[in-house]
Amino acid sequence: MALDVSDLILALLASGLGAAVIAGRARLAGQTAEVQTAQHLAAERGRALALLAQEVQSTSLSLLGRAQVLGGEAGRAFEAEARHLLSLSDQAAEAGSERERTPSLKEERFPLAPLLRETVALTAQRLGPGRRLWRVEPALEAVTLRADRRALRAALLEVLTRAVRATGEGDAIDLRLERARDSLALVVEDEGLGLGAEDLSPAVHDGGAPRSRGLGIGLVIARALLRAHGGELVLEAAEGVGARAFLSLPAERWAGG
Repeated sequence: MALDVSDLILALLASGLGAAVIAGRARLAGQTAEVQTAQHLAAERGRALALLAQEVQSTSLSLLGRAQVLGGEAGRAFEAEARHLLSLSDQAAEAGSERERTPSLKEERFPLAPLLRETVALTAQRLGPGRRLWRVEPALEAVTLRADRRALRAALLEVLTRAVRATGEGDAIDLRLERARDSLALVVEDEGLGLGAEDLSPAVHDGGAPRSRGLGIGLVIARALLRAHGGELVLEAAEGVGARAFLSLPAERWAGG
């Protein structure tokens, strides 16, 4: 029986197409594996840098407290080195940070005052012998929240750490409650160095890329945690005057106060 040329051509084309499809699938599988490996390595790198940043920040805050207690020319030189280390920890945190994601929440009802005492004590402990005058409004003792306690703790630690970094030995940091029409805010106010308008991280207000001497990363984290609760973080600051951070939550999440 004579071989149909058209059938032969079709068979050859089908064979070549099949081989091309198989080769393409193999290349795609290889590229996918490479991407997954790169993503895994990037995630591991990010976690390592985040841990490094936390360790450097903790040590640097302790050095900052000791330098401010020491005072004088030596203390000022020591403080400059401590602030340089804090800047390095910020850079490590920024390099290891991931894009902002909406955190998952595990909500519960809890009194606010113990959480405040816990975060203030931890922040003060990081300063070593350094001292801040923490003034907590009595009305906060009667407040109960419905929120993710762990998330609020993390956000508050970021804000308190910023306040400590901006203040000096013996300076006051106030924590008070402020009411608005549809929300209530925990206000953290200091009379420290303040930040010029050009230094405020746009990430706090408009989701821009973190910057301003590394302060953006910590505040972006705090803002994301508050937004996950339907709240917001707003920072007002004036160079040489001080700063106020407003950690606001919808009114329905507050009880008492």
